[in-house]
Amino acid sequence: MNVRIATPAALSLFLLATACVAQEAAPAEKPLRAGLIGLDTSHAVAFTKLLNDPKSPPEVAGVRVVAAFPGGSPDVPSSRDRVPEYTKALKETYGVEIVDSIDALLEKVDVVLLESVDGRPHLEQAKPVFKARKPVFIDKPVAGSVADAIAIFALAKETGTPVFSSSALRFSPGIAAMRAGKLGAVAGCDAYSPCELEEHHPDLFWYGVHGVETLFTIMGTGCEAVSRTTTPGSDVAVGVWKGGRIGTFRGIRDGAPHDFGATVFGAKGIGQSGGYVGYQPLVGEIVKFFKTGQAPVSPEETLEIFAFMEAADESKRQEGRPVTIPSVLAKAQAEVASRGK
Repeated sequence: MNVRIATPAALSLFLLATACVAQEAAPAEKPLRAGLIGLDTSHAVAFTKLLNDPKSPPEVAGVRVVAAFPGGSPDVPSSRDRVPEYTKALKETYGVEIVDSIDALLEKVDVVLLESVDGRPHLEQAKPVFKARKPVFIDKPVAGSVADAIAIFALAKETGTPVFSSSALRFSPGIAAMRAGKLGAVAGCDAYSPCELEEHHPDLFWYGVHGVETLFTIMGTGCEAVSRTTTPGSDVAVGVWKGGRIGTFRGIRDGAPHDFGATVFGAKGIGQSGGYVGYQPLVGEIVKFFKTGQAPVSPEETLEIFAFMEAADESKRQEGRPVTIPSVLAKAQAEVASRGK
């Protein structure tokens, strides 16, 4: 009998070819099915465009929007008037199935993006999502009040449902770099953003949240009190942090370009953070969150951001007097407790 002994080179080629065939035969990982709640914001279309594009970079791959519930708030024109346009775009351009209820949506998806531009319905819209234990990203503002924000995070914890909320500004590279220590320890920060108002929300919740999120991204938590000066065209909210650090938010309505950014005072120097660079950094974090269940922003930080904005509103009512963050949180927690009675 003649027995052929394969040479080492031939054996290596055989093993490589076998590995390649096995890799080709392995089924591709199925993308997570995502559902949208609220088609009254440009984010619904912008996020879907990134997630459903087969040519998108790897950091936003693996999640696909398959269904959406339009929602909308009849008493907010910028919500009500956008729903038909964005619903049509999602259905006709991206092939997203439009459903008539959140319960119907939850039967079709693995993860949820709660995109309603109006923060007031977020708590009620999130309740069935938490009940179904579907990981959920809640777009800004997380809620229409600090009390509702507390209730949202409490329900998420109670049901063990991963959740986070954030402005896209938090993940802009220049802003993130300041948090990571580009200028060393941060002694102070002056952040700014557009600050249009909406009558149903505390003043800074509607759009000023972008600049306040920038401020907290760079300064971190630990704000103790807030005082506010306001005019029809602008706002300045001054926060005092533990240890005496000072951070400010300037809200722009009139007289200056509607831009985003911050001046940062660090141990290594003073510099500019840069501003908005698009949605991709945020969407990348959302995708990572959906895949891992690990939130990139803690509930405690988000709650402090919203308490800061509510404290600024209370300071306005008190003609600029400082209002403490603990007092705002205590009042909101009491309201949440009273709902259960």
